[in-house]
Amino acid sequence: MDGEVRVNPYLTGNFAPVHSEDDFELVVEGVLPPGLTGTLYRNGPNPQFEARDGNYHWFVGDGMLHAFTLDAGRVHYRNRWVRTNKWTVEHAAGQALFGSWGNPMTTDPSVMGTDSGVANTNIVQHAGRLLALEEAHAPFQLSGPELDSIGSYDLGGKVTAHPKTCPLTGEMVFFAYADDPMPLSNKVSWGVADANGTLLKRETFEAPYCSMIHDFAVTREHVVIPVLPLTGSLQRAMGGKPVFAWEPEKGGQLAVLRRDRGVESLRWFEAPKGYVFHVMNAFDEGETVIVDVMRHAAAPLFPKADGTRGENAAAYLVRWTIDLASGSVTETQLDDLAGEFPRFDERLAGLPYRHGWFVGQSLKPGDFRTHIIAHIDLETGRRSEWSVPVGDAVSEAVFTPASPTAPEGEGWLTAVVYRGQLNASELVVLDAQNVAAGPVASAKVPRRVPFGFHGNWVNA
Repeated sequence: MDGEVRVNPYLTGNFAPVHSEDDFELVVEGVLPPGLTGTLYRNGPNPQFEARDGNYHWFVGDGMLHAFTLDAGRVHYRNRWVRTNKWTVEHAAGQALFGSWGNPMTTDPSVMGTDSGVANTNIVQHAGRLLALEEAHAPFQLSGPELDSIGSYDLGGKVTAHPKTCPLTGEMVFFAYADDPMPLSNKVSWGVADANGTLLKRETFEAPYCSMIHDFAVTREHVVIPVLPLTGSLQRAMGGKPVFAWEPEKGGQLAVLRRDRGVESLRWFEAPKGYVFHVMNAFDEGETVIVDVMRHAAAPLFPKADGTRGENAAAYLVRWTIDLASGSVTETQLDDLAGEFPRFDERLAGLPYRHGWFVGQSLKPGDFRTHIIAHIDLETGRRSEWSVPVGDAVSEAVFTPASPTAPEGEGWLTAVVYRGQLNASELVVLDAQNVAAGPVASAKVPRRVPFGFHGNWVNA
């Protein structure tokens, strides 16, 4: 309709930013598990200023960290912006200076060519360092649980949001896409940092095209990087079309390489159709590599190459079996609940495992708020779940084992729930083996915590 004002959905409701940095002692209901002592860190976009252009997307807002620290039956909440270069120079200027997605056409000339990282997607701890991560820049180190910004951490360049820590070696395996000074290139890198955080290896290879690759899989012996047709194009962006767009006609490929031999062992396998944001876990089984993923029929949240609206397809948990001998890939659906943000007991990262968790969602078109926490037993196929009322939403649920030696899957889930009627949020704690019973304890925040992406638990 002529004259209609379009409201950006990523700047309204609980997607909208909060503008304060706070410290709250939270009111606890129920009994917090006495052995659960540490901090749940969560990361998500929280733009400091109004965007310079009309292309603001949820994925590009300034990173804000939220820390829920549990100790002696009490919960303390703290939130802080990550003081990246982008945040710092814009804070000094009192306005946005960088275009959305770093678009040079809408970036102020005063900051052209400087670091535009937002550190807004995940937060992990490795080798005693707390690192905020996103797709296109180096990790950013902070102190925990104070959330004081320290600065960029050098692992040879970009590191995307989902590195994997090997439970056998303590190594952190990571990757990066579009890893080239030329924006939106087809170059992909992978690397390894040892248990002390020292860079051991970083190698680069060329993919068939520039793909947005959010996550990957690591097993005891292999690395699997999915190159799927959510494509990036500088030419398209300069022409006023979407920077990233869904182009299924390009097909997808899986890059499979051996951890011990790297790029010299690289093989390409045709991927099942669809798009994957997140991997649950992966492991080797004889001459096959098993990869469990949340697979969308089409990449949600992104348009087609001509700028028309794409399909907001839901994701389902499936298993990819990569046959190294025959060169084929087969797919088996593991569950029929639409969902995202899969997690598991990371003491079994890259190894055979039984228990997984994810957050489920309704199939209302265009609405990707999740309202179910689900546990799936991959041995029996049984799923149990807990849900929140309509209008509420749950974050990714993070698993923490009850003790270092507890059996697989025995422990706790921590998640943040947005209560729509109250326009406020709360931390919930669930028994990971009995999610259907609901929270054993909760801690109420006196305002809302905006929707974010990922988090992790760090023991005290």
